[in-house]
Amino acid sequence: MRQRLARSAWLLIGVCASAALLGVRPAAAQLFRPFSNDTRNILEGNWQSCRERDGTYAERVYDHVVNGVGQFEVHMGPRREFAIFKGVQDEHRDHESPENLLKPFRVTFENGRAKQHWEIPSLNLAFTATMAGGSRTDCESWYLLLEPIDKTSH
Repeated sequence: MRQRLARSAWLLIGVCASAALLGVRPAAAQLFRPFSNDTRNILEGNWQSCRERDGTYAERVYDHVVNGVGQFEVHMGPRREFAIFKGVQDEHRDHESPENLLKPFRVTFENGRAKQHWEIPSLNLAFTATMAGGSRTDCESWYLLLEPIDKTSH
């Protein structure tokens, strides 16, 4: 199941994150909790992907839209897969596609740790995915940071 996350939805996500802190359980087995210490970051937060009842992992998509024009989309999941595609479209894109700007697109798990950093100069982006504490066999928790390479231009 693919879910989209638009910039205008950050308020809703903040409310949901607050509800989670109060003990309200989310309906989906995955969620993204935004937080930021630097307002120049595009996307920063914790994303958790858990195994669904059917054994699959869902994916979440963030659309980056500026002045009504889709610049790029960021795919989080399923599980340890990540993708960034130029432009925004409604149809699902295959992470193995040459249009995926992240190579490799699956983060390797080694010695109990997983981290990957990518730079995409054509979009002035740096993306880092780091497996966070609390990960277990049925859920993986990730700290994600998407930022401009040149923060003065953002």
